[in-house]
Amino acid sequence: MKYELEVERREKAGKGVARQLRLQGKIPGVLYGGGKSQFLALGHNVARKLVLSQVGHAGLLTVRMPGESERVAVLQAHQLDPISGAILHIDLFEVSMAKPIRVKVPVSIIGEAPIGLKEGGILHQPLRELHIECLPGLIPDHIEVTGTNLEVGQGVHVKEVEAPEGVKILDDPALMVVHVATKISEAKLDSLLSREAAEGAVAAVADDKAKTEGAAAPESKAKEGKK
Repeated sequence: MKYELEVERREKAGKGVARQLRLQGKIPGVLYGGGKSQFLALGHNVARKLVLSQVGHAGLLTVRMPGESERVAVLQAHQLDPISGAILHIDLFEVSMAKPIRVKVPVSIIGEAPIGLKEGGILHQPLRELHIECLPGLIPDHIEVTGTNLEVGQGVHVKEVEAPEGVKILDDPALMVVHVATKISEAKLDSLLSREAAEGAVAAVADDKAKTEGAAAPESKAKEGKK
C-alpha cells in the first residue's frame, strides 16, 4: 500500500533553521537517495500521521514536492523529543522499484481464538513485526499468522510462517512469533514475587556493604600516611 506525502523543499539546514520550522508548525526532514540528500519540511499534522500510521512505517511513500516529479521512498527513521514526545525530525530514503529493500512489517494474528485460551492459557506475541526483504512493490501491509489450533505450550516459529510470494523473512528461524503459555497460578506468582523481593534485599545489603568498605578504605590509607 502506498502512502501519499506532501512535502516542501527547504534550502537551509542547521539547528537554528530546524527550531524556526518547528515554531511555524513544521517538521524538518531529509530525503536520502542516489548518493544525495535533500532537505524537506513537512506540516506537523502530516508528520504526526506518518509516524503514527503503520502504513507509513511499512508501506511505500509517494513523496510529492512542488515543481518536482514524484519520488518513491520509505520512512527510514524519526526523532522524538525524549520528554514531550513531540516529533523533531524525519528521515526518508528513496527506493528503486527494481531493487530489493529491507523493511519491517507487522504480524497479524488471524483465525479464531487459540484452543489453548479455552484451556486457561495466555496468548503471547514476542514478535509483533518481521524483518523482510523484497522488491518495493511487493511489500505487504502485514504478514498473517494463524493461531487457531495452538494448544497450551504450542506456538508458531519464524520458520513456520508462510511469507507472501517474493518476500523473504530475515529474522532468526528459531524465534517464536506467537505462543500460548500456561497461566501462572496466584500461589506461584506470589512465590516468584517474594523470591525476587528477597533477592533484591540481599543485593541491596551487599551494595551498601561494598559502599561502606569503599568509603572506609581512603580513611584507612590516610591514617597510614600520617604514621
